Amino acid sequence: MARRIGLVAYHVFKESVRDKVLYNLVLFALLMISASYLVGQLTAGQDIKIIKDLGLAATAVFGLFIAVFIGVGLVWKEVDRRSVYNVLVKPLRRHHFIVGKFIGLALTLLINLAVMAAAVYAVLAVMAWTDPTLVRAASVEAPVIDPNLLKAFLLIYVQLLVVTALALFFSTFSSPMLSAALTFGLYVVGHFNADLAHFDTVVKSKAAAVLARTLYYVLPNLAPFDVKTAVVHGQAVPAGYVLLTSAYGALYASVVVGLAMLVFARRDFK
Repeated sequence: MARRIGLVAYHVFKESVRDKVLYNLVLFALLMISASYLVGQLTAGQDIKIIKDLGLAATAVFGLFIAVFIGVGLVWKEVDRRSVYNVLVKPLRRHHFIVGKFIGLALTLLINLAVMAAAVYAVLAVMAWTDPTLVRAASVEAPVIDPNLLKAFLLIYVQLLVVTALALFFSTFSSPMLSAALTFGLYVVGHFNADLAHFDTVVKSKAAAVLARTLYYVLPNLAPFDVKTAVVHGQAVPAGYVLLTSAYGALYASVVVGLAMLVFARRDFK
């Protein structure tokens, strides 16, 4: 079983690496991160904060594009090309196929986020090397080469795993355009999901309050994954918080992948 899933994951990873869209997105993200250095030069005393903030933001945004634009086509392309018929006649079960697709894109995201994180640290290292006085001033709140940035990158990655799972789920039964729209919609809603928990304070309808509370538990809560502001300003992000939030993201992604497996298993390709 592990070997079959691994072969599907490897195929997804190899195909993703060859995708020109992926290269364009990563290149553009790296350019954005590098541009943050120039922007930082225009704001006296805030250089390091701006570089960190823009670097993390660029990583999150372009990681989202990679997860969505590749994720929505993971299953649809196989069905559209009719290659799914050849895949499924082999000793490969449908749930192995879905899990392999998810792991392949998760690996692709991991490598690309690692490249972007390295670019952010490289820009910060250049700042530390060219302007030691700036380093001493910035270290009052947080060191320039701050290890806590890795916590922000980790939570961005886990958040993108949730997005990848959603994109994969929608791709099992809808077109890429609709899948992308639904995934982006849930991404936006997920950052305001906490408001649904207190919806009963702004509406009088009991039914609406119950519906909002239900949606609060069903829809992804993505706001806790955003710790950019805390990290940039040197505020503590406890390891326990990172672990708990990561566990929530892993659990939610697992449930969504499970639903994708269920939907794909019921599809009739005849």
